[in-house]
Amino acid sequence: MAVYTATVSWTRGEQNFLDRKYSRAHEIRFDGGTVVPGSSSPHVVKLPLSREDAVDPEEMLVASLSMCHMLFFLDFASRAGFVIDQYVDAAEGVMGKDERGRIAMTQVKLNPAIEWSGEKQPAPEEIRELHHKSHEVCFIANSFRGDVVIPGGEAN
Repeated sequence: MAVYTATVSWTRGEQNFLDRKYSRAHEIRFDGGTVVPGSSSPHVVKLPLSREDAVDPEEMLVASLSMCHMLFFLDFASRAGFVIDQYVDAAEGVMGKDERGRIAMTQVKLNPAIEWSGEKQPAPEEIRELHHKSHEVCFIANSFRGDVVIPGGEAN
């Protein structure tokens, strides 16, 4: 079993905590040394108490699912003999009420734009199968309770 770590650090500083007007800005440190500025979403906690230029948990969830899907997709395409020059996914997450009536990320829509090259080009059904296989084995998708939608490729 693998263990993954991230250290999230927030410091109050001189802010009055009890008036609830404290900054939600913080740092996220990953094991490889990368530090990412974090904050609550401006959709949840209004500016200036959140930071627009920082990553929020909702964005990280969407990015995590998109990254996981892409990494498996690249691997499966390579194994099938297809050459990908570029993969860009403008993924979108939708917040709403889940089946329990709780606010949750209910859907992530992956919108991959893929540039292929090489002599062997995948047919549309092969691309759908690559997406299907990628979705089935993606660890993050397997951990996510909402729907995953991939236009042109089936998922859920």
